[in-house]
Amino acid sequence: MTTLNRQLRLKARPEQLVGPEHFDLVQSPVPELAEGQALVRVLYLSMDPTNRVWMSDVPQYMPPVAIGQTMRGLGLGRVVASRSAHFAEGDLVQGLVGWQDYAVIDDKRAKDWVKLPPHPPVALPTLLGACGFSGLTAYYGLTDIAPVQAGETLVVSAAAGSVGSIAGQIGKLRGARVVGIAGGADKCRHLVEDLGFDVAVDYKAEDFKKKLAEATPDGVHVNFENVGGAVMRAVMSRMVNDGRVALCGLIANYAASGRPSDDYSVIIVKRLTVRGFLVFDYRDAEKGVRELTQWVLQGRIKAGETVTEGLENAPKVLNRLFDGSTVGKLVLKVGDE
Repeated sequence: MTTLNRQLRLKARPEQLVGPEHFDLVQSPVPELAEGQALVRVLYLSMDPTNRVWMSDVPQYMPPVAIGQTMRGLGLGRVVASRSAHFAEGDLVQGLVGWQDYAVIDDKRAKDWVKLPPHPPVALPTLLGACGFSGLTAYYGLTDIAPVQAGETLVVSAAAGSVGSIAGQIGKLRGARVVGIAGGADKCRHLVEDLGFDVAVDYKAEDFKKKLAEATPDGVHVNFENVGGAVMRAVMSRMVNDGRVALCGLIANYAASGRPSDDYSVIIVKRLTVRGFLVFDYRDAEKGVRELTQWVLQGRIKAGETVTEGLENAPKVLNRLFDGSTVGKLVLKVGDE
């Protein structure tokens, strides 16, 4: 019997939020493997703000997804057939699997794929979150890009999200005083009571700036920035001289129809160091994955995922990153083992 592959192909570029109308759900037979190829059954997709960036025809670190092309997406899956010298049937792999049921790996691009332990010590969704690229982003952001020291004040925006929640916990492990910014009382309570943040500030509150100032009486030494816009401006105004900013994301801008013009003269006035970075900069991430996994297994970091199901639901699930209806890592289950 012929195995069919469903693919979500980009049909139109969204102006703001993403909808089913921006994609075609196409079904076609899985191609025959050539020598040097392996077939991967996609199990989980990582739902990330960068998915929305890839849909836009703007300058970015990877080419935009072309109209008619299968939507790019990070995920993990199991090799179900192989004519590859690098990947055997049964291997668990992680990489840019795309929004589809099956992905083909070519040995010529083997370096772009990570071979995971066949029976990992943590749940598969955690390998996309706390022990995957989300965790690694937080890890290298606070150990290499803007190292935070014991006794310093660290502010993390989008702190209840997949990266921010791990960044705050790493900050605590390094001895910092950690202030998280999130939307709503429930998320703020989660940061303090469940994840161990020192303080949480609700950016939706009318007195947000006042509460932020009260939470940072000694100023902000390190800003782990995920949001941009008004939240970033408020945190930047609290930075100490020679403070450091790990610029991870600007999610407030991703679904906007225009690019905001922000005044960051404070960078000059306070001689701040601001470094943008991507987790893809760290090709050899074995040390980070090993340490993050140990922390999770030891209970020193709490991993949290929001797992949804159904490839066809990917567009509307992605919007949950922008409407604040998710906590922790957002993962889409595509297939069963």
